Amino acid sequence: MNTLHLRQPFSKRVFALLVLHAAVFAVAYFLAFLVRLDWPFPEFAWPLFVITLPMVVVIKLTLFHALGQCHSSWLHLTFADLARLLGSASLASMAIATADYFGGQHYHVPRGILLLDWGISIFLLGGLRALPRLALQEIRPLFERKGYRRALVVGANVAGESLTRQIQSDPRVKYLIVGYLDDDQSRHGSRLGGVPVLGRPDDAPKFAAALGAEDILVISGNLPGKRLRLLMRRCDEAGLKLRVLPAVDELLHGSVRVQVRDVDINDLLGRSAVELNCDAIEQMLAGRTVLVTGAGGSIGSEICRQVLRFHPQKLVLLERGENSLFLVERELRAGQHDATLCACVADIRDEARLSEILRTYSPDVIFHAAAFKHVPLMEDNPGEAIKNNVLGTRQLVELADRFGVGSFVMISTDKAVNPSSIMGVSKHLAERFVHAFAETSATKFVVVRFGNVLASAGSVVPIFQEQIRRGGPVTVTHADIERYFMTIPEASQLVLQAAAMGNAGQIFVLDMGDPVKIVDLARDLIRLSGLKPDEDIEIAITGLRPGEKLYEELYFDTEEKLPTPHPKVFVAYHRPYALDDVVRAVDELAALADGSPDRLLARLKEIVPEYATPPHMLREQEQAAENSAIAAAPAVVDAVRT
Repeated sequence: MNTLHLRQPFSKRVFALLVLHAAVFAVAYFLAFLVRLDWPFPEFAWPLFVITLPMVVVIKLTLFHALGQCHSSWLHLTFADLARLLGSASLASMAIATADYFGGQHYHVPRGILLLDWGISIFLLGGLRALPRLALQEIRPLFERKGYRRALVVGANVAGESLTRQIQSDPRVKYLIVGYLDDDQSRHGSRLGGVPVLGRPDDAPKFAAALGAEDILVISGNLPGKRLRLLMRRCDEAGLKLRVLPAVDELLHGSVRVQVRDVDINDLLGRSAVELNCDAIEQMLAGRTVLVTGAGGSIGSEICRQVLRFHPQKLVLLERGENSLFLVERELRAGQHDATLCACVADIRDEARLSEILRTYSPDVIFHAAAFKHVPLMEDNPGEAIKNNVLGTRQLVELADRFGVGSFVMISTDKAVNPSSIMGVSKHLAERFVHAFAETSATKFVVVRFGNVLASAGSVVPIFQEQIRRGGPVTVTHADIERYFMTIPEASQLVLQAAAMGNAGQIFVLDMGDPVKIVDLARDLIRLSGLKPDEDIEIAITGLRPGEKLYEELYFDTEEKLPTPHPKVFVAYHRPYALDDVVRAVDELAALADGSPDRLLARLKEIVPEYATPPHMLREQEQAAENSAIAAAPAVVDAVRT
């Protein structure tokens, strides 16, 4: 039962509800007499009714107002509201019975009448309160079906039923829900809120055709990515529109209005929400100075946004590109936070500039996201990849140690595992250096390794979207190529989580889910654009690019995958590298970075035996061998003849 409210606001609406309640209480009391004593009343009944009616109405009104019954919304009646109505009516009836017992010697109301009054009051008030919602959700759609689209909802559960009620009660959402689809066969044939549960989501086209449904509504996060992609294809083939409903927790944290939207690429990945240990992250960041390198990039800027959630004292944005730094700084300054923002244009290879920044701001935590990442571009510029990704990281690590930074987090990539590209092998060597240096430093150095980030700058999704806008073709390098994907917020949040839980020298690997075929991703993006793959938009297979692999890996064969307290974060454990060996190798690469690419590549293969020859180099070597064989053929023939 609800507790007494100390202060209840009084308004015209509350006054009107008090008058309405008074009328209902009088009618309920009269009906109780009528049911108990029949009509016409016995001679004693009218005086008893007239004398006790004011007492009954006043007691009920006083308690109902004090318990908030005249302040609740009738348009959003819930079971909890009915339970509170039951409690308020029961308390009022007990108060009336007590007052009647002690109130007079000659006039006592029969207990049967009080019991009937209790039941009739609940029935009348409950019915009146349910009437607006009944009219809004059940009766209104019967008369306003023009412009409404018939739809099936995937998910015959509490979330599905709750969202269906929201749809039916919101006149701005023009949907008539005619059925549920659910994988649980025990629910098939039953009804949920009066709506039938028809069958499995895979049979959506069949049920939609039978009921004249035009749309299939899926609750966000309710289906894994593979199932959602399959359902989207079947809906596309059947001419149905697949749309997404917000998850219930999204409604709880935002607008109460249900906004039905189109499926987007994040839905097709089927990534579940990240649950963070916010206390541990806040303990690491709150009141501290945090520096983010590569702050203008997709990951760096999102790390900045996530860091600001945990109330740092100061956030230092370090970025070489002035335009991207300008944009992210302006965005962050417009946000609601108390942190001081410091934008620093700097190159991580500039020792003097880095030293000045670390001396000036004394960061407690560094997130190192700056890197050259474009695989084909780095194949043509191997020396620059080594200078930026390896030598720049080494310099930043050594300066962090020198200036007493508390924690240092390096962002790595799955391309560092069994690398086939200059970009991948450079990130692997950066991992090696951080891992080895952690053994001798008071700074807590950790590495976080993950795969492709969905919709990041220069990644495959925005490239495909631009190709679709131009009318195609959408270019895929190989029909079987596949990649791991994460969303930008998910990757950034898990980077913070790994940093908060990590011990020095650990390499963390984020759970990337299942790999996705790039050609399937291309087809899905074409469908999301309202077009048909291979009909409206051509998909062209162009061949693997320099340094590109068919699939990526998250662990070396020599690494052991270990769990952590977080289900989406793992540790890639292996024996640490000897720092002297790593330093010697990096010094050698520094001497070769501005020289011959062939000598640099040859030394890289010696330092990193797992580094496979890039496919384009294999093709060149095969072509050279073939040319040599052709050139030598006449000499071989002459030798045989001789």
